[in-house]
Amino acid sequence: MDDVDVGLFDRDWNNAVYFFALNAEEQIYFRYGGRDSASPDTYLDLHSLEAALGDGLGMHRRYLGGELKLPPRPQAFFPRQIPLLAQRTFAQRQCVECHLIGDFQNIQREQAGTLDKLTHLYRSPDIKTIGIFLDVPKGLVVKEARDAAQAAGMKAGDRITALDGAAVATFGDLQYRYDKVDRKADKIRIAVDRGGSAVELTVGLPPRWWWTDLRFRQSSVDPRLDFEDRALTGEEKRRLGLPPDGFASQVKHVAELARALKTHELRVGDVIAAVNGVERDEQANTAELYLKLNVKAGNSAMLDVIRDGQRMKMQLNTHILSFRK
Repeated sequence: MDDVDVGLFDRDWNNAVYFFALNAEEQIYFRYGGRDSASPDTYLDLHSLEAALGDGLGMHRRYLGGELKLPPRPQAFFPRQIPLLAQRTFAQRQCVECHLIGDFQNIQREQAGTLDKLTHLYRSPDIKTIGIFLDVPKGLVVKEARDAAQAAGMKAGDRITALDGAAVATFGDLQYRYDKVDRKADKIRIAVDRGGSAVELTVGLPPRWWWTDLRFRQSSVDPRLDFEDRALTGEEKRRLGLPPDGFASQVKHVAELARALKTHELRVGDVIAAVNGVERDEQANTAELYLKLNVKAGNSAMLDVIRDGQRMKMQLNTHILSFRK
């Protein structure tokens, strides 16, 4: 990626495969790629790629005929313009790999005080969270609509054509546009083709619609916690005398490295009632999420832990995730 214009080829840099179809003026017709946290190829399929390429040729003919208007080419931006990346790769004569671009951008943002973890860490929200399940070989044809999508009137067989007014032709397009949605938004507009008729739907966004599993990302600004938890139910909070709107959670898994790294002394079944004296948060519904959003990787935090009915203080030392750079 040393000399690639990443301003033009903007994407989520943790995707394994990503194609761009563009014309001689470097205006993009469509993106093909994208993934979810379960697998790098959930949405990659030869049939959908073939269909996308066919659609792309159609777009090109329309463009040459003056029927298709495309947005202007994005401003050029190259990896060497990211100072930390230039210092740690170019200066060391090392290769610039895709994942390094996103990672060093986030490190740079953190140092500049502009890092927004909801946007920059929790990339590529999962459309299944709002109930959209695609018939992958058919591209953006809906196989099943549930939850918020179903409530908005989306139906099986609908073909998604736009998100918040931006045309989409592939899952890569849809995920790219969905990732651009303001994390504070409570609804989005999705246009669909239903049997040849255009229908616009307003889909309500549930709390934490932007949340995704970060484990495959290996991001330097994501504090390593060495535990996983689950949100307590309202009844569980009531029994423990905890605020009903708090983020109290129960530990469900402790990584084997927690003891070796001296991260913490949590045990499965422990309840984390507060972090640094804080019990409530506008975004977080668990202590794990609160820590990820509010503690800088490498810093420590003080937990209020309930174990066997006894409340205690426990220090947690986060770590910076390490991977090949």
